[in-house]
Amino acid sequence: QNTNMDREAKLLLNHAKTLRLHTGNLVSRSRLKKKCPSSPSEELQDCIQATLTDWLSSTKPPPEDLPDTLDCSIPQETDAIPPEEREELKVSVKLFLCEPVQSSIGDAVEMACQTLGVSQLDSVIIAPPGSREGDSQSLADLQPAWEALEALVRNQQIAAIGTSDLDKDLLEQLYNWADVKPSSNQVNLASCCVMPPDLTAFAKEFDIQLLTHNDPKAELISAATFQEAVQEGTQNAVADDWRLEWVLRYSIIVKSRGIIKAKGYLVSARKASP
Repeated sequence: QNTNMDREAKLLLNHAKTLRLHTGNLVSRSRLKKKCPSSPSEELQDCIQATLTDWLSSTKPPPEDLPDTLDCSIPQETDAIPPEEREELKVSVKLFLCEPVQSSIGDAVEMACQTLGVSQLDSVIIAPPGSREGDSQSLADLQPAWEALEALVRNQQIAAIGTSDLDKDLLEQLYNWADVKPSSNQVNLASCCVMPPDLTAFAKEFDIQLLTHNDPKAELISAATFQEAVQEGTQNAVADDWRLEWVLRYSIIVKSRGIIKAKGYLVSARKASP
């Protein structure tokens, strides 16, 4: 039975061009709760692996025509929000772009809305690609992504948009240029235990919320680690070169109590064309 399943999974995976993963609620997934991941990267790696493993074990025989986009999610793990609870919850998202593809921002937001059963995300923070150490970002690097976010604010798919790891100068440039102003900026705790005073002053003046985060500076998960998670999760069924397009992490917060009700990842990868 197992070999059969592996064969079917192989068929699906070999045919697909795009892979979409939804990890389900990490707050309630007991298996992932037992061990405390030491970093967001490890957590994501575990999730990808576990999701693929669970997905494989529940794979039905593939349809006649194999889909180009493979949705790997575990049906019972969804975090869809019942409409009657929507008002009490805040859905916040951080989007890590692994490749500078603007269309992927719309795809990611669309997938998050569908997965969570909402028409609008309360806030989206963007972590643009390629903010490597020593490589300073410019406004030009940010603009295409920001324009894509602004369009989603106009369509009312997102209520507020924010940035990550911008220093005061870049935040000011973005603020002055943007139609829809950033409502928040995340600052990495590892890089500064104290908020830079110029950034604090600027944020206060223009009502931008400064938040802290502990995501890794360069990238959330390396290509090699992602590859490894896919291979382990599929018991080496896949040798193809899957490349991450984006990772979206969502949190669903109960407004009145400030507790996280659900948190999970959505991941999109595509096969590198031969």
